[in-house]
Amino acid sequence: MFERPKSGERVLIVHPQFFGRNTCDLQEFVELALSAGADVLDSVIVQRTQPESRFLLGRGKVAELKDRARQEKVELLLVSHALTPTQERNLERELKCRVLDRAGLILDIFAQRARSFEGKLQVELAQLRHLSTRLVRGWTHLERQQGGSGLRGPGETQLETDRRLVRQRITRLTERLRKVDQQRELGRRNRVRNRMPTIALVGYTNAGKSTLFNALTDSGVYAADQLFATLDPTLRRWELSAQREVVLADTVGFVSDLPHELVAAFKATLTETREADLIVHVIDAADPEHALRETQVNEVLEGIGAGKVRQLRVYNKIDVAGRLPQFRSETDAAPASVWLSAQTGDGLDLLRTAVAQLVALDHVQGTLVLGAHEGLLRSRLFDAGAVRSETYTEQGECELMIDMERVAFEQLCAETGLVLIRINEVNPDAQASAAVAQASA
Repeated sequence: MFERPKSGERVLIVHPQFFGRNTCDLQEFVELALSAGADVLDSVIVQRTQPESRFLLGRGKVAELKDRARQEKVELLLVSHALTPTQERNLERELKCRVLDRAGLILDIFAQRARSFEGKLQVELAQLRHLSTRLVRGWTHLERQQGGSGLRGPGETQLETDRRLVRQRITRLTERLRKVDQQRELGRRNRVRNRMPTIALVGYTNAGKSTLFNALTDSGVYAADQLFATLDPTLRRWELSAQREVVLADTVGFVSDLPHELVAAFKATLTETREADLIVHVIDAADPEHALRETQVNEVLEGIGAGKVRQLRVYNKIDVAGRLPQFRSETDAAPASVWLSAQTGDGLDLLRTAVAQLVALDHVQGTLVLGAHEGLLRSRLFDAGAVRSETYTEQGECELMIDMERVAFEQLCAETGLVLIRINEVNPDAQASAAVAQASA
């Protein structure tokens, strides 16, 4: 084996293309490399009918890459296709430089971006799971040996020791992340108890989620024109109106063929998306491949169990795409999509109204007048956390301002005999709805 260099900034990218198989976008892979801080020397496209078992690439192409790596002093070879552990080791032995596939590159970017305690734990867990299949033999002098005194080894090779230590570290990280997940679950329960709807911002990486998040909540979340600019999830209150507040969650950006190690490690973070009341799917309207990106994000949402959560599509960067702010509804008049620019602020009012309308579809908000004999119903409403204010009339009646999820309210109606007609429902965004109707017209 060769001694791996400590640095890896001088990068050569290899983009294999196999006939009849889908491959990732080369430009996106180059942007991933640049996001990792690499100095990309060049990109080499390799076309083959099928992968080669030993190197993935043909032997002639490997020999060509070996000469080029030596002449240009390449420190790292990035392959846009998935490599088996054997193929990765064979390429490193042959080329005498480090080799990373797409999953390894994304893991490296995530390691650079992680800032919070939870994020660092998740990235380390993902890296160890990825590394566990790529451990190679280290010290040969500690192998099991036969013979007399002084020739007996410690009973296991260094490779077995490394594997055991990795397994133990994975177990400890999993346990610590389980405790962090319990803390997040407690926060989610408190939001449910307080009837605070959660809105999750999701989308392809670099679609503008963090910029939109900052524009809506006046936060200082880091935003930049690069892939995976932000990694750690952020939760902030978002005031839709004087009567309605929600929790807005800025989540990690998705990418096509997201490594399975990341999906498994970020299960706790993705729970915020899976259990959200509404998903705001941010789409880069200026991206010519935005339809494909939208499909890829929906596939990830299906994979994490969030495919059935109500979704609002937000087409961002209309200032770059040359579009005007607009609002579109489905056949049932429910908001379906909003076109806006998070950078300039055009269309943010339409988004606010669309979210308020969708949240209102799942909630019952209004006033309920109870007589003196309906104390049990009043107690049930308080226990459910649905009461926002309480006043008494001159006749001794109790007037409650309630805000409750519609499903829970309908269950309460079935148990107590309460009927919806008794609720004087209010629409806190009636004026904004009229503005939306005028804009969509």
